Amino acid sequence: MKSSPHSNGPWSVGQVAERFDLPTNVLRHWETVGLLTPERDSADRRRYGREDVVRIAVIQRSKSAGMSLEQISTLLDSETPDRHKVLEGHIADIDRTIEEMQISRAMTEHALRCQAHDIAQCPRFRSHIDDLLAGF
Repeated sequence: MKSSPHSNGPWSVGQVAERFDLPTNVLRHWETVGLLTPERDSADRRRYGREDVVRIAVIQRSKSAGMSLEQISTLLDSETPDRHKVLEGHIADIDRTIEEMQISRAMTEHALRCQAHDIAQCPRFRSHIDDLLAGF
């Protein structure tokens, strides 16, 4: 969220979108799919309170971590059936991603230091992809 003077809200859709560096249509979409329920003023304009802003921060951070809107909906609703199963599945996805990123990092570090003219021919480099080549 971009820095701005402290305020207790309520905030307009434009103010919230600007502070989170999001297009306003994203906030409207999240409302359409049930992730947000901002109050409305007498002119039927969205007015976001502190709890709405907290939910937006959770949604934004969760999306950055690779969660789908459906998974985020589960995260935000403690009454969802199979809530723990969905969240445990996401943790398993994160663990797989971390493992793949660690392999990619090791591969990149090796490539950076390797003297081989053709990195794909370096036996030590190829050890990083042996699991993908199994069966070929």
